[in-house]
Amino acid sequence: MFFMFITAAVLAEICSALPLSGSIYIWAAESAGPKYARFFGFVVAWWSTTAWMTFTAGNCQTTANYIVSQLAVWEIDFPGGIGNDNVKWRALIWGISEIMLFVSILINYLPPKWYKAVFRFSLFIMMADFLLCLIWLPIAVHNTYGFRSAKDVFTLTYNGTGAPAGWNWMLSFLFTAGTLTGFDASGHIAEETKNASVVAGRGILSSAIATGVLGFITTILFLFCIPDLDTFFALDAPQPFVQLYALALGKGPSIFMTIVAVVGLIMNTSIAVVAASRLVFAVARDGVLPLSGWIGRVNADGQPQNAVTVMFVFAAAILCTILPSQVAFTSLVSAGGVPTIAAYGLIALLRLTMTPHSFRASHFYLGRWARPMYVSTVFFNAIVFAVMISPFTFPVTAETFNFAPVIFGAVTIFALLTWYFTPADKWLRQEQIVQAMHTADGHPDPITHEPEH
Repeated sequence: MFFMFITAAVLAEICSALPLSGSIYIWAAESAGPKYARFFGFVVAWWSTTAWMTFTAGNCQTTANYIVSQLAVWEIDFPGGIGNDNVKWRALIWGISEIMLFVSILINYLPPKWYKAVFRFSLFIMMADFLLCLIWLPIAVHNTYGFRSAKDVFTLTYNGTGAPAGWNWMLSFLFTAGTLTGFDASGHIAEETKNASVVAGRGILSSAIATGVLGFITTILFLFCIPDLDTFFALDAPQPFVQLYALALGKGPSIFMTIVAVVGLIMNTSIAVVAASRLVFAVARDGVLPLSGWIGRVNADGQPQNAVTVMFVFAAAILCTILPSQVAFTSLVSAGGVPTIAAYGLIALLRLTMTPHSFRASHFYLGRWARPMYVSTVFFNAIVFAVMISPFTFPVTAETFNFAPVIFGAVTIFALLTWYFTPADKWLRQEQIVQAMHTADGHPDPITHEPEH
């Protein structure tokens, strides 16, 4: 949590200096300096686009898992059984996931004046979920099966991965650090934000801090509230927390908690699409993607709705991989977090080595703390990256193989190919890079060139 706060501060520094749509690849390009800007801009553009599209699809399946887990709670038989080896079950998950995606995308077609209400309702639902877990769940646990002891919570370990003890502990970062990502989203909508050089950077910091603090509290809470490990790991629903609610609160109240979680996830996905569509729009606006002229177009309200449509098409296609193989879909989704973490670490590395004294116009300039924070960000994100590309269970088989590094490598190769074959005057032109860096260093006037004689 502490290191992710540092990562957020590093990104807030450059976001404040360069509050632009598609921000994260612009940040990488400018952090590399004029000579290598296009190269790293291309790489991070494809990394972040892949991450956000797979995140959208993954969130929709997570939402579906909450819904279908009620079948396990009420002990309703499903033809062929509840399990990913049953194609009928996978088809059910797929169908519900696609519906959740459609609803999340539909919210993005609302008029811009509705966005503030959508964001506030999303925050309300998430805080309601948090407070219900913080108050109602502990009371119910106390009245049913009882709390775990402090000794169990803070000292008990369980190795369900088959990995060596040390690496089994490291794999816990897969879920904790994976949750603390995506706070760069406020930077992607910076061009639609008033006083963006302050507000967008503050959004990165506040979202990381809020997620970290509330997430830490929630994690400790659930560790005290889960039943004994034999009971907990016997829960066979796709989303075990639904069964946990049923054990503590009762079957009926578990439906209410499921509805709260589902609505929260739909709103979360919709907001993620807002950020991701701006990233896709920014890449297309510069002419790199196929059909860039159409994708980079905005409607009468200035909204990139065509980019939202592209998000829908790609996320829907990714969800279709659930049908032939859950392993294929899980691999695609697990690959979603890898590019984001890699981009965070890479930007810090470039700031440390290539442009350590730039972006002085930032309202969140790190000053003398810059180098230690860059080093910390590189180090921590490298560890999380290693965890995310690691096998999750040992020994490794075809069914448990983590394809995330393969997919990440393929995306990187594709980025390198597009960088090589895209003319230098087509995307991230040298004069754009130099002008942006000039502005970020506190010189608002455009660079002028003397005419040649």
